[in-house]
Amino acid sequence: MKSIRLEKDGDNIVHLIMDNPNASANVMDRDFTNALQDTVEQLKREDYAGIILRSAKKTFFAGGDLKSIYAAQENEAEAFFASCESLKANLRWLETQGKPVVAAINGAALGGGWEIALSCHQRIALNAPSVKIGLPEVTLGLLPGGGGCVRMPRLLGIQSALPFLLEGRQVRVEQALKSGLIQQIASDTEELLTLARAFILANGHHRVLQPWDQPDFRMPGGDASDPENAQLLVIAPAMLEKKTKGCLPAPEAILATVVEGAQVDFETATRIESRYFVKLACGQVAKNMIGTFWFALNELKAGASLPQEARQVETTPIRKIGILGAGMMGSAIAYICANKGVEVVLKDISMEAALKGKAYAEKSLQKRLQRGKTDEARMQSVLSRIQATDSAADLGGCELVIEAVFEDRALKGKVTAEAEAQLGDRVVFASNTSTLPITGLAKASARPDNFIGMHFFSPADKMPLVEIICGGETSAWTLAQAFAFVLQIGKTPIVVNDSRGFFTSRVFGCFTNEGIGMLSEGVNPASIENAAALAGFPVGPLAVSDEVSLTLMEKIRQQTTSDLLREGKTIPTHPADGAIDEMLALGRPGRAAGGGFYSYPENGGKHLWPGLQKAFSPARQLPMADVKERLLFIMAIETLRCYEENILRSVRDANIGSIFGIGFPPWTGGALQYINQYGITAFIQRAQQLARAYGDRFSPPALLIQLGESQQILTDK
Repeated sequence: MKSIRLEKDGDNIVHLIMDNPNASANVMDRDFTNALQDTVEQLKREDYAGIILRSAKKTFFAGGDLKSIYAAQENEAEAFFASCESLKANLRWLETQGKPVVAAINGAALGGGWEIALSCHQRIALNAPSVKIGLPEVTLGLLPGGGGCVRMPRLLGIQSALPFLLEGRQVRVEQALKSGLIQQIASDTEELLTLARAFILANGHHRVLQPWDQPDFRMPGGDASDPENAQLLVIAPAMLEKKTKGCLPAPEAILATVVEGAQVDFETATRIESRYFVKLACGQVAKNMIGTFWFALNELKAGASLPQEARQVETTPIRKIGILGAGMMGSAIAYICANKGVEVVLKDISMEAALKGKAYAEKSLQKRLQRGKTDEARMQSVLSRIQATDSAADLGGCELVIEAVFEDRALKGKVTAEAEAQLGDRVVFASNTSTLPITGLAKASARPDNFIGMHFFSPADKMPLVEIICGGETSAWTLAQAFAFVLQIGKTPIVVNDSRGFFTSRVFGCFTNEGIGMLSEGVNPASIENAAALAGFPVGPLAVSDEVSLTLMEKIRQQTTSDLLREGKTIPTHPADGAIDEMLALGRPGRAAGGGFYSYPENGGKHLWPGLQKAFSPARQLPMADVKERLLFIMAIETLRCYEENILRSVRDANIGSIFGIGFPPWTGGALQYINQYGITAFIQRAQQLARAYGDRFSPPALLIQLGESQQILTDK
């Protein structure tokens, strides 16, 4: 059975029905490419009034075959290029054979699917929430290689096309119509085909051409030499460099493809696109990003990291949740849950504090209302699901409770006992602690098997990750319910085992400490922040320390010291400790208190505090490569230690968690993939160099040495 079925109706219209026999979605794999070739050869011998391209799947077309793209190697580039050109030649025949071709879009048309639709003369979409249109290839380190970089600028103009190409923007049906991506909307599948037939019957009597194949075609908004475009394109590379810091080659390749392609004929433009596409596909950055953001992420969401007993648990959606603590974190979690249809009881010590927490949701919704992203009825519906209270009795009926109070063990124990007195036996109790071991916190619980860690990241309504931490007595049922709930509210869960700081806080602390430590060594603060940006970190270690607050860092250090002393263990020290003490003594604990490493003037942007020059006189100039790699290596090495100590359960959890939770550069594919792509042997040698120069914390762990000796990489079996 082929991926494309050819049927002819009573009006002599050919229906090309895309129906991948080996998967639930249509993809641009070898079977599809061969089927398209065979279909074109058959159509060349047929007489027909026009062609309707449609799908037998729930989606129109899912996109490229990422398995084959991921497997592509540089020594196969020539053959890969030829296959790309062959596919595009067949799409080109469809749009130039003269009879009208209609794309009947019944579901998502993303990536290669949208490129197929672009090769049609008329695009009609079903008006349904499941229909999304766009070219997300850039998010996987690729560019649209099926004609998207050539047709989109010719359809919309260079300036209007670039956001779709450079940002991977996806739109719903109404926006697609408004933007000019589609020409018609159908209310149901019957009307979809009726409109498609009508277009063919109305246009089948004359030769139909794409706008860009018309003799008098002029690119909307002008070509690359048009004064307005030329002005934009002069500054565009600098704007891209500012955004990507040269770490992401795909946006640069997309811009080059669009500009170069706009100055030549269509066929030459498609060859230019294929060359850039093949170069990216065979490159390491795309493989890092595809491996993590596609394969690992899909496996993770499917529960690959859960133990077998948790996978077998039949979970139920949470309908009512209690949140203890209406501070910034608790308020944001309440807003997330209510926005996803969950009833929320938001409790604090006073009604005033609880109502202030609920106001966070109202403020967030007001912003969405002003931007046209919600309406008044929807806003009031979300707010009605949040019950602000100062009474623990209101927690009755909750199926899950999340504790989000301060990082104080005694306080957490108190609110746990108070809440549990109101709860049934089959209620999950989760602590949002970022550092305190779950097994210890569970001692305050009457049902430690129902107790689990659920670590959200600030701001919780924007950050995609939730770190789930299993305590010593956490049951498989509790883990399964927590995992399902995180997916229910649209977040990405990773699962880790219990430890002080778990995975994310422990590794994040290494990043901030390394940056602050370099400051104490006499490294210029601007060099530290710039090196972080050049390495691909979204925020530098000094800036993010201001956001977290040095006061909190000091409290965590004191709590850790107290716990370790009680356990009779050695107290660790770090070069950053003295610098944090100095900043606190200077009254600069961070942004919330008015200033830290940065100043935050009311009028104007933040900037590094001039007083740093006096407090930490720059006396040491390190190679930029060393500053960058100290930040990258310390996080990668600590992540590996977490994996070695069985805190991390899988490589995929490590990679997803490091990017989504603590800002490890996306181009690397994650902290452990960074080690793989660097090369195990080369990473060991470089780590040893850094250890000799800057401290034993860079010494490669035993697991890494073993991998080097056996010539293996870090991977999930």
